[in-house]
Amino acid sequence: MADQKKKAGRITRKEAVAILKKADLLELGQAADELRSRLHPEGIVTFVVDRNINYTNVCINRCTFCAFWRKEDAPDAYILNEAELFTKIDETISLGGTQILIQGGLHPHLGLDYYVRLLSSIKDRYDINIHGFSPPEICYIADSADITVREALAILKDAGLDSVPGGGAEILSDRVREIVSPRKIRSSRWLKVMEEAHRLGMRTTATMMFGSIETPEDIVEHLDAVRDLQDRTGGFTAFIPWSFQPGNTELGKRERRKGAGTKKSKKAGPAASYGATAVEYLRVLALSRIYLDNIRNVQASWVTQGLKLAQVALRFGANDFGSTMIEENVVASTGVSYSVSMDDIINAIRSSGFAPCQRDTLYRIVRRF
Repeated sequence: MADQKKKAGRITRKEAVAILKKADLLELGQAADELRSRLHPEGIVTFVVDRNINYTNVCINRCTFCAFWRKEDAPDAYILNEAELFTKIDETISLGGTQILIQGGLHPHLGLDYYVRLLSSIKDRYDINIHGFSPPEICYIADSADITVREALAILKDAGLDSVPGGGAEILSDRVREIVSPRKIRSSRWLKVMEEAHRLGMRTTATMMFGSIETPEDIVEHLDAVRDLQDRTGGFTAFIPWSFQPGNTELGKRERRKGAGTKKSKKAGPAASYGATAVEYLRVLALSRIYLDNIRNVQASWVTQGLKLAQVALRFGANDFGSTMIEENVVASTGVSYSVSMDDIINAIRSSGFAPCQRDTLYRIVRRF
């Protein structure tokens, strides 16, 4: 259970909104860096060796911010077969991987039995952590089988699911979700999945995608919902904020059509146009570190920001460099693709003044460099 004493003196939602809008960037970064240093005085920065495996790109949600989903009859629609899955896991383990992150779209013809077989087949063959199925997937599995979220999680856990990633959160504001992902679960259900997972003894991460149509108030609403749940369960291992990548997405196309030949449309979010600048990314990252005083780890996003800005993020509150991302498809589908090796990550961490350490899913140190 999270330390309830931390509630005294923590910043309020109103203060957080003011910070996001008006605080001096370098002063904000310094405050976040000081908090990171207190939480992690040993001066290490961690990363995990894993692979993102997307078992299908067919999805009924068809979110406007996503360029990865396909209709079932699309020529490039797929469901990963077992041989392809095992090949990907073999490669991951050969590279020192300790985890696979397995997620996919909401396929209309995949039911609970499919997911149980998928998990069991992996666990029968490999000793590897399965970090899988975001809350929208969990809800879809439960609803399709006419069982509760808790029942679905318990069945998946018994089949081999170890932990749950924070995907599908985007912004935990239903005002925003109604616009960018009207078919996706509401914020209350995302939080319910995470709470039930925590109650079952599973650890999860929390994410936030910003830089689309949200306001500073929406961002703080998201942070507050995560902080409140962590107060009650203590089940989040890390928080990962990352910026919306508009390329090839319907939301990005709408913005381009709106602005074509006319004066640039005004956007009520942290960025002047969809996506986020480096300054905006660092501002949100630093606020996240300060606001989420009950979550030990905050992750930099080199996948969306690139290696250099991820290094800067280590002085704006981040203490984790994320994953080596042996494979990543969702962000890459937007046209943004940064490729780095484990050596690149190690050198980036070291040259930023920290000691690089490989970790596992639960942030236990596996190897020091």
